[in-house]
Amino acid sequence: MPALASLGENYDYLAPGDILGMDGATGRFRVLFRANSRHNAFLVTERCNNYCVMCSQPPRNVDDLWLLDEIATAIPLLPKSLPSLGFTGGEPLLRAERFIEILHECRSCLPQTTIHVLSNGRAFADPAITRAWAGIEHPNLTVGIPVYSDVAHLHDYVVQAKGAFDETLLGILRLKDKGQRVEIRVVLHAITAPRIVELCSWLARNLPFVDHVALMGLEDTGFAIANKDKLWIDPVDYRDDLAEGVTRLASAAVPVSIYNLPLCLVREDVWPFAVQSISDWKNGYGDSCAECAERESCAGFFTSGRPIKSRGIKPFITRRQALEAPTH
Repeated sequence: MPALASLGENYDYLAPGDILGMDGATGRFRVLFRANSRHNAFLVTERCNNYCVMCSQPPRNVDDLWLLDEIATAIPLLPKSLPSLGFTGGEPLLRAERFIEILHECRSCLPQTTIHVLSNGRAFADPAITRAWAGIEHPNLTVGIPVYSDVAHLHDYVVQAKGAFDETLLGILRLKDKGQRVEIRVVLHAITAPRIVELCSWLARNLPFVDHVALMGLEDTGFAIANKDKLWIDPVDYRDDLAEGVTRLASAAVPVSIYNLPLCLVREDVWPFAVQSISDWKNGYGDSCAECAERESCAGFFTSGRPIKSRGIKPFITRRQALEAPTH
């Protein structure tokens, strides 16, 4: 007989078609899927073999295999018309065999859904894992892999794992050799931003075959709070380098986007590359944004963590004012 649960008015944001993970013994539950959200993602694990200095989901060495069992139960319940679905961690490929089974289930149940997996890419240095990944044969499967510098020791410092740069690059090359979709992700902060032009040039020269490069503003939560003295840089101070990096990638025909930065912190000449990327459940705007003519197309801010306000935040009262804003 089906079990019934009654939820209070605090959960009136839930709607028909949403999926909850329930613990019958304690009555506790988690929201696994929201039918009205554009940003649904499953947490695969909290374990990771990187220890990134700005990680928004700090890893824990816990036994959480039950998460994969829960995901496997939820996937057949998802609507066949679902536009996109994400998987994140931790590092999902630490249990590669089990996780790849989950992706096979997505291939069967959600063949038209865009599947995006966040991974540090190191597991793909193993050719057996790369072959298994390619064997999923999902037509809309992409893996997002971070590359934080064109200099190996800087990347390894950011991820706090010696040799990670070499493993990550080998993994990317193995994936592309198998014809798999790969997105490069670069989180911008005081360690990575000063070399963004060099990194974008390096990517355009050495990895021009990747499917997308995402240059991302920092989410000030998790380890980013603990390491704020090392990481904080006002996006105003790297806006010119960001624009130059975007231009170099675009000139090499590498698809590129700017994530997580409001338009007033981005040079107007690269606005076409700036997208609304922050998940809806942690996306917000400041009081001054109410009067901004560009709010509807702006990424806004993370409401998670303890965001530091840039000195460049300002509303554009009219579209003309936005277009006439100085680019330097």
